[in-house]
Amino acid sequence: MKRSILITLAVAAVLSCTACGKVGKDEGAAVPAAAGNNFTEAATIAEETEEKTTEQPTEAAEETSAEAVETTDEETTADVTEAAAVENEVPQRPSADTAPSHDDPYYAPAPAKHDIEGITYIQGALIANKSYSLPADFNPGLDPTCETQFNKMINDAARQGLNIWFASGFRSYDYQAQIYSNYVARDGQALADTYSARPGYSEHQSGLAIDVNSIDDSFAGTPEAVWLENHCHEYGFILRYPRGKENITGYQYESWHVRYLGTDLSYAVHNSGLTLEEYFGIDSYYHE
Repeated sequence: MKRSILITLAVAAVLSCTACGKVGKDEGAAVPAAAGNNFTEAATIAEETEEKTTEQPTEAAEETSAEAVETTDEETTADVTEAAAVENEVPQRPSADTAPSHDDPYYAPAPAKHDIEGITYIQGALIANKSYSLPADFNPGLDPTCETQFNKMINDAARQGLNIWFASGFRSYDYQAQIYSNYVARDGQALADTYSARPGYSEHQSGLAIDVNSIDDSFAGTPEAVWLENHCHEYGFILRYPRGKENITGYQYESWHVRYLGTDLSYAVHNSGLTLEEYFGIDSYYHE
């Protein structure tokens, strides 16, 4: 009896649960499992999405931060480099063919003129050679612009590994007389006249001529001599007594002797391939 009652109650309970759940026989077992799987997958996807969402901004932020730091470092380095370049700015060397404009850092003005009787100027250039003399009391010293441009020239040469130095500049009338007299005593006047000026006829007395390095033939052919001949006009100078022009200038080839004119004229004379005498159409010999 009790057993029958218990069986009846059990059947009723099953029927009641089935009615309330409204699921079929096969779905009863499948639903919990499927639901469990879906929630597990959903939870897993949510976690992965959350992880990716969390990781991606972090990685992106780190990359962005690293890029920003790298960019900042590059910009800082560039700023420092630019600042150093400005502080130690070296003007670009001039063209060897075209004279610089008057606002160019390498423009070299013509030397100041002296309003003194007995001095000859042609196209603004002071002339001192065997035909054109200077007064015995003309004592200007080395022209300041000539000196400035010479220093600029030797500094640029040094940046290219060349060693050019100042050997001799201005010489007074009396000092030139002493030098010339010594050469005449040693070699005779005829020979001395080929390499030394008589007093009053020397370019050195003008304050616009400079001798460099060793004042003798040993300088010829050196890298410095070659560079000087090819580039001194870029600084306002010309090689005053070039090779093969001895009968025109009146002096032997002097690879060490440069004359300051300013870049307007130095480029014109250099590019012409002429000596100063040829360029101006003048001679150079003692008329006495």
